[in-house]
Order: sequence, then structure tokens, then C-alpha cells
Amino acid sequence: MSAEPPAPSPRPLQGAAGPGSAHALARSRAVWALALGQTLGYACMFYIFAGLVLFWTRDLGWAKSTLAAGPMLAILLAAGLAPVMGRLVDRGRGPEAMAGGAVLGALALAGMAMVETPGQWLAVWALNGVAQAACLYEVCFAFLIRRLGAAARVAIIRVTLVAGFASTLAFPAFAAVAGAFGWRAAVWGAAVVMLGAVGPLHLWGGLALRRQGVQPTARAAPPDAPPVWRLPAFWLLALVFALVSMNHWMVMSFLVPIFVAQGQSEGLAVFAAACIGPAQVAGRLLLMRWEARVGNSRATLFTLGALVLAAALLAASGAGAAVVLAYVAVQGAAMGVTTILRPVLIADAMGPDNYGAVAGAIQMPALVAGAVAPMLGALLLEGPGLWALMVASGVFTLAAVAAMQALRAR
Repeated sequence: MSAEPPAPSPRPLQGAAGPGSAHALARSRAVWALALGQTLGYACMFYIFAGLVLFWTRDLGWAKSTLAAGPMLAILLAAGLAPVMGRLVDRGRGPEAMAGGAVLGALALAGMAMVETPGQWLAVWALNGVAQAACLYEVCFAFLIRRLGAAARVAIIRVTLVAGFASTLAFPAFAAVAGAFGWRAAVWGAAVVMLGAVGPLHLWGGLALRRQGVQPTARAAPPDAPPVWRLPAFWLLALVFALVSMNHWMVMSFLVPIFVAQGQSEGLAVFAAACIGPAQVAGRLLLMRWEARVGNSRATLFTLGALVLAAALLAASGAGAAVVLAYVAVQGAAMGVTTILRPVLIADAMGPDNYGAVAGAIQMPALVAGAVAPMLGALLLEGPGLWALMVASGVFTLAAVAAMQALRAR
């Protein structure tokens, strides 16, 4: 029996074509509310570390490794909880999970604003990881897949299009508030945003979509269905996403020093790194333009091909500013599109049964890869050197293409 409350007299959202019109709902105000909630949630909980790390380093006086252990712990916890949160969505509790995650995020940030010891630092980041698992992209995407079915890609494009500006919002906001009032005031401000804006936006948007009477596309798996981990598609998808995540975050964590080591000026390197976010938005705009003409599987293969090209451009980035900017454009656009295609490709390959839990399990290796990728990048740079990191980037992207081709062959 579903735990989801019934909707005996569904009412269409303003601007929707009526109850049951999934494509109209995918363009409704409720989706834009979720998009704004995701933008603010990522700015407050995910980008807060990069936005305030210099202030923490100066004020707290801790080693960079101690500070970095916080977000790494959060990501690893989010990875472990991904299937649990997915099951909540499968049971019809997506809006409650997202709103509850925002409340937990506010509590984590409130604790972070008062932190004095490394132990407290790790504790508040652990709570932050639980909050991220409950209310950021993966839960939101699973909810949209459940409520909108084939129209979910339209909604996911809109969510990620807006949320792509989270870093653009976070960095100057944190720098301005922390510079004027101190980093603790900046963290308190983020806590207020989570509680006063992110939670209500997620709750209203989720409940509004749930009230429309669109039958959920996710259901319990048949009793005789084989466990998903026995299916080759499960492991191929997990491998594709883990390889892509490993490659991206291994490079992104050291993008500025990589460009400088290639002979580029520090000013150009910083400018290029700042363009990654806008490049992701540009890629999503392109997908929005052609969303009805390109299938998910083919679009994913094209995107992985773009990442292979980006790896080659990275290796040639010492040739000049044009190559550096070309790398940023291709890598950023490809990763922006990947964010959209990931949930819908899982739905295509694995079907709607228990989508939330299945998607969460598939995402676990990718989240873990993203957490350990900076350490791998550091080891490669400190050991064999820059050439080893570039070779690894090419190998990871080519392996992802091979895994995707094997999936398409099935």
C-alpha cells in the first residue's frame, strides 16, 4: 500500500494544461520553485566550503586537511544514504524528504556558525551530509521522475538550468558578508536561507506537483524480479557515472594550478575556472533547445565524446588561451548536460520499478568517486606529475565511453 496521500479532487497548477498533463506540469511554477530551492540549497550547503575556506583557514588556524575532512565526510554520508532517501521518494514522501532536509541543513549550518573544535567541525558536516542526501539533486530528480515520467527531462533541464548559477551566487555572497561581518555571520545567514526559503520552496513545489493527480510512474518491483545488482545495466551505469565523476572532480579540484603549470597566467587560470558554471548552463540551454529531437542514450554518448575531446584539450592547454577557454567550454557544457541525462538514463535503462532506491544505489559509486577524486588528483600531481593526471583523465573518459557503448549494445 502506498504511503502517499490521495488526491480526490486534483486542481491544475496555474499555467498547466490540466491535471494529468505531465508535460505542462514540467513547465509549471512548482518546478521553478524546486529549481530555486535547489539553487539556494546548493549555494548554502555545498558551495559554502569553497566560499569560506580562506576565512576559516585564517581564523581557525587548522590544517587544510582538517578543514577538507568536513565536506569529504558529508559527501560520503550522502552517498551511503542515497538509496535510503530514494526509498522515501518511492513511498511518496519526496516533498517531505526535501523539506526535512532543508531543516536539517539549517541546523547543521547553525552548528557550523558556532564551531570551535575539529570534533565539532566534523559533527556539523556529518549532519550537513544527511541534509544534502535528503534535499539536493538526487532526491529532487527521483521525485520528478516519479511524478512526471517521460516528461521529467523537461523539468530536470529547468531545475539544473537555474541551479547552475548556485556557485555564481554563493561565492560573491559569502565573500561580501564574511568580509563585512565575519564568517560566522555568513554561515548564520545561510542557515536562515535554508529554513526560511529552501524548505518552503521544496515543500510547496513538491506538494503542488503531487496534488495534480498524475499517477506515479514508480512502483514496487514484481516479487519475481531479479535483484538489480545482478543486472549488467546496473553496473554499467554505475561505472559510467563513477568514471565521469572521478575525471571531473580530479581535474576541477586543481584546475587553476594545472593551467599555471602549463604556462598560463594565474589571472587567465582563475578566469577560466570561473567560467565552468556558465559553461554548464550553456550546455543545458543547448539540450533544452534540442530536447525533443535527441534520445537520452544518444545524447549521453555524444556528451561522453565531448569529455574525451575535453581531455585532449586539457593536455594541449599550454598552447594558448584559446585552448584553455575551449577546454572550459567543452568540459563545462558536457558536465552540465550529464547532470540532466543521468536520472532519465537510469529510468530508461532500469525501468520505473523502485526508481528512487535503484537510482540511489547506482549513484553511490559516483558520489564516492567525487569524494576521493581530489585526493587522487593530489597524489598524481605530487607523485608522477601533471602528465600522469592528464593520462588518467583520458583513460577515465575513454573507459566511460566504452561502458556506455556496452550499455547501448544491450
